[in-house]
Amino acid sequence: MNKQAIHTKNAPAALGPYSQAIRSGYTVYLSGQLGLDPATGNLREGVEAQARQVFDNLRGVAEAAGGSLDDMVKLSVLLVDLADFAKVNDIMTSCFRPPYPARATYQVAALPKAALIEVEGILLLNPASEQTWPGGGSPFDSRKGQ
Repeated sequence: MNKQAIHTKNAPAALGPYSQAIRSGYTVYLSGQLGLDPATGNLREGVEAQARQVFDNLRGVAEAAGGSLDDMVKLSVLLVDLADFAKVNDIMTSCFRPPYPARATYQVAALPKAALIEVEGILLLNPASEQTWPGGGSPFDSRKGQ
């Protein structure tokens, strides 16, 4: 199985021994993102600002993998307070176009850095948009038995 770590400066660096995302074939598994500003490493104030930053961070990782938020097929949203559910829905509506990704939302006791929201996701890349490498092909070419 081929897998490639995805890293970008357009999202915060991983807080532990994990990658911002892993690509395997045309599937990209994005690690959970917090509302951290990638330039400063500081957590945004309030759930709305954190949620906007979370989706900006996911966008940065998706783009580094060769996709976009429109390629997201599954999200998991973790909230410290489910009372923020409607606010997050409003923000998601401005970040995604229909058909929206499948999603699960959970209330959790706590998140790293005392964040109020964390979101992870899975996206599928379009094979037609795959850029070939010099000499042709890609390490994720299905003919190579990935």
